[in-house]
Amino acid sequence: MNLLTTANLTGKTVIVRVDFNVPLHKETLAITDDARIREALPTLKYILEQGAALILMSHLGRPKAGPEEKFSLKHILSHLSLSLNTPVAFATDCMSAETADACKQLKSGEVLLLENLRFYPEEEKGDVTFAKTLASYADVYVNDAFGTAHRAHASTAVIAQFMQEKYPGFLMMRELENADKVMKSAEKPFVAIMGGAKVSDKILIIEQMLNNVDALIIGGGMSYTFLKAQGYAIGNSLCEDDKLDLALSLIQKAKAAGVNLLIPVDSIVANAFAADAQTRIVNNQTIEAGWMGLDIGPESVRNATDIIRTAKTILWNGPMGVFEMEAFSKGTFAIAQALADATQQGAFTLIGGGDSAAAIAKAGLTDMVSYVSTGGGALLEYMEGKVLPGVAALA
Repeated sequence: MNLLTTANLTGKTVIVRVDFNVPLHKETLAITDDARIREALPTLKYILEQGAALILMSHLGRPKAGPEEKFSLKHILSHLSLSLNTPVAFATDCMSAETADACKQLKSGEVLLLENLRFYPEEEKGDVTFAKTLASYADVYVNDAFGTAHRAHASTAVIAQFMQEKYPGFLMMRELENADKVMKSAEKPFVAIMGGAKVSDKILIIEQMLNNVDALIIGGGMSYTFLKAQGYAIGNSLCEDDKLDLALSLIQKAKAAGVNLLIPVDSIVANAFAADAQTRIVNNQTIEAGWMGLDIGPESVRNATDIIRTAKTILWNGPMGVFEMEAFSKGTFAIAQALADATQQGAFTLIGGGDSAAAIAKAGLTDMVSYVSTGGGALLEYMEGKVLPGVAALA
């Protein structure tokens, strides 16, 4: 891949695929977390400083059938203008003659934001004609949307074949460099922490990790599949019954590889999936019927933090419990704090995107760890060894 810093952008029009899929308030539609916009700013400001005109394209949410008011990118326009410290014009679509003309008229230093790409089914289908139209708006293509790099969409992969000049943005490069730091040159001891609801979502990454890590800490809803596989009573806890054999095989693989596999020994259980449910701490071998595990317990927290304390490299992907509810947030926040402490002691800590990024932010520790990825699925697939279409297209 050629680096953006090697490009001569003066007087050119640059189209950048960004990931401005930011959360909006349900009623006011104001941005509730602008992290994805902030992460893209270094790339965008650099392009403008080089004397280029700038076209931005992104998706927002999951519109089902064409345009939906709540998913319009016009809701982020004023915030984006403030962030870039320059006016940002808005194209109300991606495909009209008016939009093509607006792109053509754009002068150096000016910025134009296109409407939500996913208002067009052609985007997710990777439609060639749609991609070719987007490509016709600019001289240079930059992909800085790591969070969608695992999708072979029109704007993330297909467009590149119509652009002679194409580059990864600074955020894309940072994401790849930090992922490689963990996957290709991790300092030992290397500890991975895998949480979240389902084993099925993390099978490939767990199998990959067993080849690399010294310890693997399991948490979240997926841990009850591992517990049931070992014959324990898990009450009404979440479980993938069709993955019990898989869980057992992962336990055996860890043993054969000499990996310390840490499965929670106690839980905070509740009699309902509710913030105000009755709760108690129980041993994980016997969770009664009618009760469900919604967080790791204090002994599991101690066991995990003891191992984290010894690590030089740590990857965390997936919360330890339902951290959105205060009663079940202690385990996740304790792990977040342990990672912050390890970072202060010189460890390299990488937080996988999605729920883990939200958890570390809610704990107020985003700036206390080495790197928080903007890509959940993209990071997992990259670490599983898969080729990301959005990255491969830039080669």
